[in-house]
Amino acid sequence: MVERLDEERLEMLRSWGTGLSTSSRDELRAAGRAILMLVEEVDRLQVDVWNARAAVNQAVEQRSSQSLASTLREAIAVPRS
Repeated sequence: MVERLDEERLEMLRSWGTGLSTSSRDELRAAGRAILMLVEEVDRLQVDVWNARAAVNQAVEQRSSQSLASTLREAIAVPRS
């Protein structure tokens, strides 16, 4: 199984892409540019995932707070005998 792309692996790919993109051979320059484009896309996708997770966490916290507030209001509103 292939391991996940952590920051160390992405940095290695950036280094390879940069090195290849300065080659005198056209096909190696193209491969280097392609690697750099893919690394940039992975970076953008990681930001998108982070933002989506943050939005979900915020929504869950908000619902939890609303639920707590509703429960407290109901408890206060119940007449005591």
